[in-house]
Amino acid sequence: MAAAKKAVLGPLVGAVDQGTSSTRFLVFNSKTAELLSHHQVEIKQEFPKEGWVEQDPKEILQSVYECIEKTCEKLGQLNIDISNIKAIGVSNQRETTVVWDKLTGEPLYNAVVWLDLRTQSTVETLSKRIPGNNNFVKSKTGLPLSTYFSAVKLRWLLDNVRKVQKAVEEERALFGTIDSWLIWSLTGGINGGVHCTDVTNASRTMLFNIHSLEWDKELCEFFGVPMEILPNVRSSSEIYGLMKAGALEGVPISGCLGDQSAALVGQMCFQDGQAKNTYGTGCFLLCNTGHKCVFSEHGLLTTVAYKLGRDKPVYYALEGSVAIAGAVIRWLRDNLGIIKTSEEIEKLAKEAGTSYGCYFVPAFSGLYAPYWEPSARGIICGLTQFTNKCHIAFAALEAVCFQTREILDAMNRDCGIPLRHLQVDGGMTNNKILMQLQADILYIPVVKPSMPETTALGAAMAAGAAEGVGVWSLDPEDMSAVTMERFEPQINAEESEIRYSTWKKAVMKSMGWVTTQSPESGIP
Repeated sequence: MAAAKKAVLGPLVGAVDQGTSSTRFLVFNSKTAELLSHHQVEIKQEFPKEGWVEQDPKEILQSVYECIEKTCEKLGQLNIDISNIKAIGVSNQRETTVVWDKLTGEPLYNAVVWLDLRTQSTVETLSKRIPGNNNFVKSKTGLPLSTYFSAVKLRWLLDNVRKVQKAVEEERALFGTIDSWLIWSLTGGINGGVHCTDVTNASRTMLFNIHSLEWDKELCEFFGVPMEILPNVRSSSEIYGLMKAGALEGVPISGCLGDQSAALVGQMCFQDGQAKNTYGTGCFLLCNTGHKCVFSEHGLLTTVAYKLGRDKPVYYALEGSVAIAGAVIRWLRDNLGIIKTSEEIEKLAKEAGTSYGCYFVPAFSGLYAPYWEPSARGIICGLTQFTNKCHIAFAALEAVCFQTREILDAMNRDCGIPLRHLQVDGGMTNNKILMQLQADILYIPVVKPSMPETTALGAAMAAGAAEGVGVWSLDPEDMSAVTMERFEPQINAEESEIRYSTWKKAVMKSMGWVTTQSPESGIP
């Protein structure tokens, strides 16, 4: 019997979405933006000491290969010919830092994850060297000096890991964020792998000048980073190299965006003033500010939104970053064992229907925006004998919503024009209770696309639109209309305000917990 006829769909685009808690590979139809198939693998996080968070770069790379192979098998079962995949985009957890050996291709240490706090004393030492009247780090990078960004992680590796020091001395070391590690490996690794990053990921290292769009000599000297280990900085949409192995050998990798920038693109926030909030491991609210860098007065970051082509203009964004959102659910699952799967949280929260005055501030990695308070730690307060696991589950969901409200308030104050609704995406948006709570706490409608995988979609759009690929049009006229689900506020404004002001009281109680002298602050 003749082989079943393969379905004809026109050009397809793949996207690697390498997040903090999982890796996915997704394939989209470039004409309709429809998701055809995907595969997902959870990634292990290692906590070797209190406040330390690491991942194995080889496990991350392996998970990418596995997701690609499994997705291609699924497409085969759907009778979709994988030779229709014309390009691949990469989106990734940002800031997470890898140093590897360019001669062996081996990582010289685990990846130090963005959430990691071991660099607190490094940050304190460095901050003493920034003149009070001239914070050149902030004015060049748009970022506050914090454990969050790559430069201090790289500084720690250079100070504390002999293998890294030796490789730098012998000029064998390469540094990169996860996108660079993946692209270098996928395009051949030790056999001609391309060592590059894009402007969005570079803008999160604290070594990159967001005005001139290049590595900054003064910043590299300040952090003591040798410039020769840095990747080449490219736009977010151009052909970087070709896949050198696996089912998609020969396909160009032609899109690269840090995950939050990718979600901004995937949500089609191309106009000045458009914003989105992504609910992943953390929560990230980004607002497109067009061609100008807007500096925040209220604890937000200034960052590169995207640059969709070598000759295309750069766009900037204001960003409110919350460290712990979905991670609090994973913590309830893995550390406390009060749920077996992340989905169960919705059931528990529904059972309680309220937190009964219980508030949960998940400052596991200190507080990010708008406070930037590294001394904070997680607290659960307002407990009584009546409190049970359902109330704590509910309080955990509320915490995600309150933290979003804090960064939304800051965004509204910085922009002067309050957002009239909030566009949301990310894995947690499947939780209907969370979405309704979010609308109630913000007191504006929350709008969610029916396909929540906007991060991967953004990476696919950048890859498909790249010069030399040209299968995806970013023209607003050609964009297919996205169906949305809306959640309207259902409580009265006064109740919303009372709950929010109690939350702020709880946040104050979480601060000032850790001093540098306390035992968790680093290497003995």
